[in-house]
Amino acid sequence: MSSSEVTPGPLGVEFQDAALEASVRAGLHAIESALRVAVMSDDAFVGGAASYLVSAGGKRFRPLVSVLAAHFGDPTRPEVVPASVVIELTHLATLYHDDVMDEAAVRRGAVSANARWDNTVAILTGDFLFSRASNLLADLGPHAVRLQATTFERLVTGQIHETIGPPEGTDPIEHYLGVLADKTGSLIATAAEFGAYYAGVEAGVIDTLRSFGEQIGVAFQISDDILDIASDSAESGKTPGTDLREGVATLPVLYALRSSDRSGSRLRDLVSRPLIDDVEHTEALVLLRASSAIDEARATLQTYADSARAMLVDLPDVPARVAFETLTDMVIARTG
Repeated sequence: MSSSEVTPGPLGVEFQDAALEASVRAGLHAIESALRVAVMSDDAFVGGAASYLVSAGGKRFRPLVSVLAAHFGDPTRPEVVPASVVIELTHLATLYHDDVMDEAAVRRGAVSANARWDNTVAILTGDFLFSRASNLLADLGPHAVRLQATTFERLVTGQIHETIGPPEGTDPIEHYLGVLADKTGSLIATAAEFGAYYAGVEAGVIDTLRSFGEQIGVAFQISDDILDIASDSAESGKTPGTDLREGVATLPVLYALRSSDRSGSRLRDLVSRPLIDDVEHTEALVLLRASSAIDEARATLQTYADSARAMLVDLPDVPARVAFETLTDMVIARTG
């Protein structure tokens, strides 16, 4: 394959290097297989509940970041796959818990676990996945255990900050972006670090990959926020407008609420509360899509993506760096 040819890969990432593409696909296949084994249980009900979101699919964004980061070293090292599985198990566990807190009815295009069973089963299933992640961590050694503990602290802190809202006098948008850094960015940063560390990558490169992971993680979540408003399909894995219906103030909503434009008074009224009524929900979506708030959210997305891309300059000039560049472009392009 010539350097000018590209092929679509996982998540729509385009690969200019056929050997890298084959290696990444093999790595992701191994992670997927190990993930399915990790959620198995001798108890049929527990195994069914634990495998529910795995079977529903998902973007597997975090394993992709891990595998690409490993290609700055030796991606065939045996620890790379279980380390990546730890990250995805942690992510899945948080989804079970998030859906309970958000009272979500749909996840990844299917009925959420809490809606299919109940909140107690969903919470306990999330805990079960955390225990399986811990079991894998024990074999990876103290570095993995310590990094996972630090990451988990940030995940929980971000969730607490989201739950209680911004303190008085704090800019709600700055507060929200901080929540995204903790809830989403931290785990993707750790995905990059795990992949690189267990592939034997030197410390300076690991630091850069970790920083890149956090920035692209925040960008990825902002793109999900935009998709929830701007998409006519369930590209984000949820029914469009789900956050809006539940009264969750995502970035476009926060920009709309901050506006003092008189023409936006109706929109501010709508997005300041949960939208149970279908007519009001549709009206709010239409107004948000036409507002400057969605443009401001896209500008913020671009800022984070640009920051992530700038970090890549400091990485070794290997095919994985080019793949990370196209991954960054994909995060922006997916919002249209």
